[in-house]
Amino acid sequence: MSSKHLPETIAHVRITGQSWQQGKIEGEVSAASYEWEFQWHFRQGILIIQPSLGRALILEPLSRFLERSDYQLEPGSDYEFTVRALF
Repeated sequence: MSSKHLPETIAHVRITGQSWQQGKIEGEVSAASYEWEFQWHFRQGILIIQPSLGRALILEPLSRFLERSDYQLEPGSDYEFTVRALF
């Protein structure tokens, strides 16, 4: 079995807002030299990420993180997750 190491980048997430009435969580995410703002409309399963530069790199990993963690996320809190890619 090969011990080949997969590339990884740590993504940092800060939750800046949350509205259960609107079904929305807002925040910022950064990985390597990229920074984005996002809105997660969890009732519709819609994730909006701005700006578009590098968005394809973070869209799927951030979506998985939010789906897994949404009820535990608190405004003003910081989180991390690992992306299996080198940015």
